[in-house]
Amino acid sequence: MGKPRAAVSWSGGKDSYLALNRARQQFDVAALITMFTQDGTRSRSHGLRPEVLQRQAALLDMELLQGCGSWQSYETAFKTLLCELRDRRFSHVVFGDIFLDDHKHWVERVCSESGLIAVEPLWEQPTSQLLLEFLNLGGEARIVAIKAAVLGESWLGRPLGPDLLKEFEKRGIDPCGEYGEYHTLVTSSPLFTARLNISDIGHQLHDGYWMLDVVLAS
Repeated sequence: MGKPRAAVSWSGGKDSYLALNRARQQFDVAALITMFTQDGTRSRSHGLRPEVLQRQAALLDMELLQGCGSWQSYETAFKTLLCELRDRRFSHVVFGDIFLDDHKHWVERVCSESGLIAVEPLWEQPTSQLLLEFLNLGGEARIVAIKAAVLGESWLGRPLGPDLLKEFEKRGIDPCGEYGEYHTLVTSSPLFTARLNISDIGHQLHDGYWMLDVVLAS
């Protein structure tokens, strides 16, 4: 018997990467899924351009399945993606939640209603240890979104490193940004076939978040 077939809910950041890395031990991880805005121009979670996430998927040698929707239509669009996975003989979906109960309950419900099983490899793990696990694996990431009420615009683009742990602690910020304080983009990892080369082209303030606008670099 082979491993069960799974897809990963993919934000492009460190938590989804860690969830993918852990899930590989138990599952045949064969696809990534990402939700985008209704016009398909930005990812819902991190505000990233689709070509950036598509390039990450290519570097992981995986397919990226994309859904689009407004916040009002999000669940319906997401369940359409899940049903596509089910019809393609996927049985599990891997998520990178750590301790947000409401979201965990939501993904368990929508997966169950779509005939799939939600998996949470990082659930209730100490977030400082998860950050160090990502770094110790050889992962590299940059901060691409920050909650404007918590961190200043100057944090955009900073590389993730162990030095940030002390700064996060002083500011009362969860080490993994689990309350939405910051989001990251993985640019290098042992699972990538090459580095993700990006260029910064500006900052945008949207819905209380500063976003780093990045494009693929040649």
